[in-house]
Amino acid sequence: MWVRERDECRKFESGDGCSLVEFIHPAKDVLKVGYSLAQACLLPFAASKPHILKSSETYYIISGRGLMHIDGKERRVFEGCVVHIKPDSLQYIKNTESEELRFLCIVEPAWRPEDEKIL
Repeated sequence: MWVRERDECRKFESGDGCSLVEFIHPAKDVLKVGYSLAQACLLPFAASKPHILKSSETYYIISGRGLMHIDGKERRVFEGCVVHIKPDSLQYIKNTESEELRFLCIVEPAWRPEDEKIL
């Protein structure tokens, strides 16, 4: 059995401007999986920087409301929404409310700095 508490996880600011809590990363953990898992947080009315990942990414919106932008298309997202982002897509998300926007980020294969281009 593998269990990790949120307070044990690495916290940092991502290159795209989100505050992240990294739950699982196979290059940094004894747990060897093919994906990375983090929770992102955007402050009220903030947006992540446009970026492109070589990996696929899936967001699960935990709380808040926002506007997801992928390859020139946009869609409102809110608690309970799941967003799949294909590899090499231009993406960013904007918090449209006065509360934090929190979402899980699952990147497969696992996120690597050299696979992300911030625009």
